[in-house]
Amino acid sequence: MRKTILLPLLMAVCCAPETDYTVFVDPHIGTGGHGHVFMGANVPFGMVQLGPTSIPQSWDWCSGYHAGDSTIIGFSHTHLSGTGIGDLFDVTVMPVTGDVVYARGTEDDPWSGLWSYGDLSREIARPGYYSIPLLRYGITAELTATSRVGFHRYTFPASEDAALVFDLENGGCWDKVTDSHIEVTDSVSIRGWRFSSGWAKDQKQYFYAVFSKPFRHIEDTPAHYARFGFHTTEGEQVLLKVALSPVSMEGAEKAMQAELPGWDFEAVQLAALNAWNRELGKIAISTDDPVQKTVFYTALYHTMVAPSLFSDVDADETEYSTFSLWDTYRAAMPLATLIHQERMDDFTRTFYRIYQRQGDLPVWHLMGNETDCMIGNPGLIVFADNIVKGFTGGLDKDMLLNAMTATADRPDRGQDLRMQYGFIPSDLYNWSVATDLEYAIADAALAEAASFLGADSIAVHYRARSQSWRHFWDPETHFLRGLKTDGTFSGPFNPCESDHFESDYVEGTPWQYLWLVPHDTDGLCSLFGSREAMLGKLDSLFTASSVVEGDNASMDISGLVGQYAHGNEPGHHTIYLYSMLGEHDKAADLLRKVRREMYTDRPDGLAGNEDVGQMSAWYILTTLGFYQTEPARPRFWFGVPAFRKAVVRVGGNTFTILAKGLQDNSYIREVRLNGKPYDLPYITYEDITKGGVLEFRMGL
Repeated sequence: MRKTILLPLLMAVCCAPETDYTVFVDPHIGTGGHGHVFMGANVPFGMVQLGPTSIPQSWDWCSGYHAGDSTIIGFSHTHLSGTGIGDLFDVTVMPVTGDVVYARGTEDDPWSGLWSYGDLSREIARPGYYSIPLLRYGITAELTATSRVGFHRYTFPASEDAALVFDLENGGCWDKVTDSHIEVTDSVSIRGWRFSSGWAKDQKQYFYAVFSKPFRHIEDTPAHYARFGFHTTEGEQVLLKVALSPVSMEGAEKAMQAELPGWDFEAVQLAALNAWNRELGKIAISTDDPVQKTVFYTALYHTMVAPSLFSDVDADETEYSTFSLWDTYRAAMPLATLIHQERMDDFTRTFYRIYQRQGDLPVWHLMGNETDCMIGNPGLIVFADNIVKGFTGGLDKDMLLNAMTATADRPDRGQDLRMQYGFIPSDLYNWSVATDLEYAIADAALAEAASFLGADSIAVHYRARSQSWRHFWDPETHFLRGLKTDGTFSGPFNPCESDHFESDYVEGTPWQYLWLVPHDTDGLCSLFGSREAMLGKLDSLFTASSVVEGDNASMDISGLVGQYAHGNEPGHHTIYLYSMLGEHDKAADLLRKVRREMYTDRPDGLAGNEDVGQMSAWYILTTLGFYQTEPARPRFWFGVPAFRKAVVRVGGNTFTILAKGLQDNSYIREVRLNGKPYDLPYITYEDITKGGVLEFRMGL
């Protein structure tokens, strides 16, 4: 059995980069404030995210962990990272000694549940490994993982009544168990399932678990719990492997046999570390600033917690889940098309299979469930962007077009009103402006993909429909405002006001949504009347008061510079409008300010929710010196690089970015591509993927 597991480990060691990039990752970044990031052990894009789950189930514990809390109810095998809604925390295991109450418990009563304080002073967290002592029981927990298997090692004190408790009751935040099952298969093995309803309305999680020593007895417990007891000597280590499957208990057992047949904890930990090292090594930066390295590689690490694997080890095709697409279509998915090309066809096929099952491309897909969280057609945007970059998943033209047009014309979620009136009226639909703008972006992306596929008539239709945003233009205030069916604007109007629940805008103010037409910057400029007028208004965005008014203002509006809100996604392209308007120096100043002030090496080092990699992906692309502002138009507009050298592995090629004369306050003064003068204000995706050298010559 040992040989079976060591062969892939030896391959991992041989293929690992010479530099250990994992030493620059600090998983604590983003666990404080409102970052909501995952803490624990996993491998890149793995099905398993094995880590501690705390008592609270409120907003700042959406990932199950917060830097300001040391309570632990157990170690769960699935977690979200950076979301604004909580779910999962499936198959929780808690090591205990003595009598316990089988409940989540409350912090005001130390004996109210299974929970213990963790000793944060001795907590160890690094990619692929997590460890913490549990003060109540005198037990040290260690965790590592493969893609589908969580591997536990618990060091016990001497006890006649030690045990591992399986908790299938307690999920995360809005999640509630609907059914559970545990059965013993032999003296060291169990299997079962946990079905639940929450953000994912109908989640099914199957598992198969093996203990390193026979359990001596199984106690009677309340429903959804099971206790497996042992006698332990001082310092004895009990190991546990738990494999997951979205399909069946048998599928989970096959995952165990394929990925983790042995018991070498250190070898599995090393394999996880090497898996992270290979992925992190896809971008090698040169900087003398250790903090900058930590922030960069932690950000890159955060972009690879999800999407998460969602298919069995013997499945015909690889599928993924955890697609936070309203967030990630803007930067995280475009970044993936550069550095994770080997996964992109799988993503495209996953999207298509979701379309086959539910009739449209995904919006926010979680564990086989469409949550329909957020607005617009973000899955269509990613699908179209993949197509124009050549990641068609082996699907033919008609299949691709049918999936996109069926999604674009599905008569629900405001699209029915938009097709009827030409825009979404504010007196008939909440969040009308924001929703229409997102649909317009998706239509423009569809048009680009249709053109790429040679379907010109389809392209013309959806390109025309992508102009629906113009209905909201108010020539008096120069903002995009809610428009009613009678042709009048909704009011009263305050460009700094937010209402999280009842508004024409989603998690934002009119100031932030004014710029959400990245597919038609020229059109927006024409409505302002001139480039100078648009620039003046854009300048005002960053100098306006940062006070967000309203009794129900959205907590998601954070990371403010004037009324620019970096902590939420609709504004992530906005600074690059300066580059698109020919004012690169203004873009550079603001990009440096955001990078410096809103990405730090502290637990509260993010300006808002991590949003499943989007916040970090913005940072990765921006520090490289460019950003894709226009979905499905494969070009990356220049900003300002942060490193004197960055080497990016793009497929089988290497793309090197040099910044000659880089200083803290320098600007791009000349660009060369492969040694030749380069006059465009952006670099195309095609040129990046060919490999070569992009040279920025910096000056004051």
